[in-house]
Amino acid sequence: MVTFNTIVFDEGKVVQLNPTEMPADATVIDGNNKVLLPGLIDAHGHLLGLGGNLMEVDLRESSSMQQAAQWVADYAMMHADQEWIKGRGWNQELWSDRSFPTAAVLDAKLKNKPVWLTRVDGHAAWVNSKALQMAGINDSTPDPAGGQILRDADGKATGVLIDHAMDLVSAIMPKDSASLYAAQLNAAGEHLHSVGITAMHDAGIGHHVYDFYLARAAQGELPVRVYAMLSATDPLLPEMLDVGIIRSQDDFLHVRSVKAYGDGALGSRGAALIKPYSDAPHQHGLLLTQPEDFPKVVQQVLGAGFQLNFHAIGDKANQLVLDEFERTFELLGGQALRNRIEHAQIIAVEDLPRFAELKVLPSMQPTHATSDMNMAEDRLGKARMEGAYAWKTLLNSGIPMPLGSDFPVELANPFYGLHAAVTRQDRNNQPVAGWYPEQAMSIQQAWRLLYVNNFQCIGCTHFFHFITVS
Repeated sequence: MVTFNTIVFDEGKVVQLNPTEMPADATVIDGNNKVLLPGLIDAHGHLLGLGGNLMEVDLRESSSMQQAAQWVADYAMMHADQEWIKGRGWNQELWSDRSFPTAAVLDAKLKNKPVWLTRVDGHAAWVNSKALQMAGINDSTPDPAGGQILRDADGKATGVLIDHAMDLVSAIMPKDSASLYAAQLNAAGEHLHSVGITAMHDAGIGHHVYDFYLARAAQGELPVRVYAMLSATDPLLPEMLDVGIIRSQDDFLHVRSVKAYGDGALGSRGAALIKPYSDAPHQHGLLLTQPEDFPKVVQQVLGAGFQLNFHAIGDKANQLVLDEFERTFELLGGQALRNRIEHAQIIAVEDLPRFAELKVLPSMQPTHATSDMNMAEDRLGKARMEGAYAWKTLLNSGIPMPLGSDFPVELANPFYGLHAAVTRQDRNNQPVAGWYPEQAMSIQQAWRLLYVNNFQCIGCTHFFHFITVS
């Protein structure tokens, strides 16, 4: 560990530690014995998604679907000018009955204006009957590939849409504007600064946000440094790849990676599993990219010289992605691009060593484990937990592990992640002994990996904004 009494930095870049003499034109700041922390880096978040979440109804703390519906109604009353009522954060696993919500409960509170509420993980939406009607969804609407319309025992659509089924409604919602992006960016930037984050990896942006970021970077108006991942599902991905790698003059914007989508999330049973869910034996989860499309995605991105960061939560999705990386490396190369699997939550035990063998980085979020611990073993059964949230096993295999929060899925405060990584406990220090504590990191490992040394972006120079803590 390096210690120092004096640090010299210029335009956010560390120049020297403990200099023998100060530069003649230096401005000297007396830290008054306060703690000095570098600006922190989140390796996986959603910048405008965070801003949007801060501007919509927040359902994260709701204790029942009825309470959530009442909060939506209260919000709608205070925002009568909004064409759609939008929100995020519901999690049926935290409600007493642990049941998925229904359109009927929303209809009782708000039936004449469409409602769109995404689950905390972003992989499911709860809508009212007005939204279903506007999207043309009825009881006979087929499930799209990679998606599911939840239905009751009589086959009626309940109002919950999983993964690609969400697209049926999102396609008819008003499109986001540059002015909305600006408001979201400002809200997110202010919040991230308040918790000490000055740089982040934006996990999946489409061409509209790409253009918006380019304009803001050219004007020097990005509030945090952004390492952006292009969305593999964007129809203009080939054109964006043809533009090539982008690095703004002030280093606030860096575009040289792509985010692809393997499966859904565990909480909504969208994570793709090799064997059925233990608590739903007829379900295996959902693949958002079909196996026959994997080669095209991987070869297109690596062939363009871009890093590929593939979302995979379930053991089947992780295995398929590792298999495709292995095949493509043999065919085209690209291993040196420091490719990643985003989340890497549930991995078949035999696949754990393959990350180090293939030099594919598991990009993980510590608070996901402590948020999922109330349902993960129900979903997976005891045996599969050996390869779930297996941080220590992966680190011991010798592979670097970039860590982040996945905000706004989880709260952006980096110290929540640090605490979860070291203790395997939630913010209430539960369970007392930690959840599968043998997979905990040391505080030195967590501090290096969580925000400070997120070195997995290719060619990144490290920058620091400094934060004093009283």
